[in-house]
Amino acid sequence: MDADVIAEVGTAFEAYEKALIRNDVDAIIGFFAGDAVRYGLADMQIGLEEQRRWRLAQPPLPPGRRLKDTIIQAYGPDVAVVNTLFGYPGSEVLGRQSQTWVRLPEGWRIVAAHVSEPRGQPT
Repeated sequence: MDADVIAEVGTAFEAYEKALIRNDVDAIIGFFAGDAVRYGLADMQIGLEEQRRWRLAQPPLPPGRRLKDTIIQAYGPDVAVVNTLFGYPGSEVLGRQSQTWVRLPEGWRIVAAHVSEPRGQPT
């Protein structure tokens, strides 16, 4: 069963990443639960409306985003955690991204997310 959960969340996570790269705000928001909490590099949103306002005010991600060492861990049939490193061309610094996904009646949704980036420390 854990393998099924990992595969399902992996598919959802890949779709989320594609929406993020396309800067498709509606699609990005659709991956979050209504009361999700997201901590960013210098921001914080609680709930979809705060996140929508924040995302609409942000420029798109720089081109060439890459992921490294993505780990998906299942905790029963309805909860999974995704941790990954991310980077951009021209920088050796790798940011960190974590998401807690929960299976809700409408499907897999992110209920908590955290993004951080070490300052000036290549990894």
